[in-house]
Amino acid sequence: MMQKPVEMYTLSTCSHCKATKKFLDDCKVQYDFTDVDLLEGEERKAILEDVRKLNPQCSFPTIIIGDKVIVGFQEDQIREALEL
Repeated sequence: MMQKPVEMYTLSTCSHCKATKKFLDDCKVQYDFTDVDLLEGEERKAILEDVRKLNPQCSFPTIIIGDKVIVGFQEDQIREALEL
C-alpha cells in the first residue's frame, strides 16, 4: 500500500518538532518538512499564511498526512492517519 504523503511545518528549535521527526524516522515514514524559522522575507510570509490556513493558531509542528491536519506531536493521531 502506498504511504500517504506527509508534510510538516516545523521550527528548527522546537522539541515537539524534533520528537515528531524522530518518531517518523523510527517508523520509517518518509516525510517532507519546512523549518519555518530558517526561512526569510516573502518565502517565510507565504509559508506562514499556508500554515495559518491549516492551523489558525499557527503553532508547530503542523503536520499534514494525506488530507488530515494534526497539530503538535500527537503520536496516536499520527499513527492512525498513517495506519501504522
